[in-house]
Amino acid sequence: MPLFDLPLAQLIDYRPDVAEPADFDEFWSGTLAEARTHTTSVDVAEVDSGLTHVDVFDVTFPGFAGHPIKAWYARPAGVADDLPIVVNYIGYSGGRGLPHEQSLLPSAGYAYLKMDTRGQGYSGNGGDTPDPVGSDPAASGYLTRGIADPAHYYYRRVFTDAARAVDAARTLPGVDPDRVIVSGGSQGGGIATAAAALVPDVAGAMIDVPFLQYFRRAVEITASLPYAEITNYLAVHRPAVDRVWETLSYFDGVNLAKRAQAPALYSVALMDPVCPPSTVYAAYNAYGTGTGVPAAVSKQIEVYGYNGHEGGAGFQVAAQLRWLADLLR
Repeated sequence: MPLFDLPLAQLIDYRPDVAEPADFDEFWSGTLAEARTHTTSVDVAEVDSGLTHVDVFDVTFPGFAGHPIKAWYARPAGVADDLPIVVNYIGYSGGRGLPHEQSLLPSAGYAYLKMDTRGQGYSGNGGDTPDPVGSDPAASGYLTRGIADPAHYYYRRVFTDAARAVDAARTLPGVDPDRVIVSGGSQGGGIATAAAALVPDVAGAMIDVPFLQYFRRAVEITASLPYAEITNYLAVHRPAVDRVWETLSYFDGVNLAKRAQAPALYSVALMDPVCPPSTVYAAYNAYGTGTGVPAAVSKQIEVYGYNGHEGGAGFQVAAQLRWLADLLR
């Protein structure tokens, strides 16, 4: 894939004016307040992962509307200390996978919570969380489910699940509740952005090649899925254009990133047709700049100039381990 987006010199200062609804904060504060009225306990059960150096637990916690959301909780075996925890969100179509796959961060000395994404989990080693909510007609995939109304949009449920995952992580045995870091790549990066905005006292955010950022530009410059789901929907539902963009403005990563306060490590790939670099930079440059956010939120971005959506892969994992050690030292 060749370079197709703005040159890096322009991306560094790219700050587009992304539409934001007047009731954005009220929408999200009301959503979270309702979700937190569901006080179902967080269930934690140890599983036999076959690993000797990592303990793994099957977790169920209440998400949007109290719906049960699955996760894996993993931590170094034999360690009794309250540890920092990384809450991880999953890329599009993925699920939480299998217990023995959750060992990397515990091997580095951290606790780890991997949240299942409701209704997905149809790739990799699968997921276990259904989405009990239906929707109006939609294009294939998840991006247009409930897109006619922000109250019914799919990602309202997912982003609320993500915030509630942070709440749940803070109650887990052996976790330091003041040292919760959110993380994810692609869709997971978009969800992590939302979590950092909706729970602004998290300790950090690791956001890789994020999806769900500056929807309108992404749809206009890339034909790649999943953004093409929106294109396909609008090609059929011609009168719905304005309503669709209004709905998406409540979920745009640029608007959410403004409200984040935690230190952040981003990554971007300049040949990425799935999550175009200008959409990543739009969110990165907005991160921590909103009204009322303390000045000088710490952030940095790793740039992979000749990579597509795979981004930095293992090189970015190494960068994250260094960044985490510095952050939590």
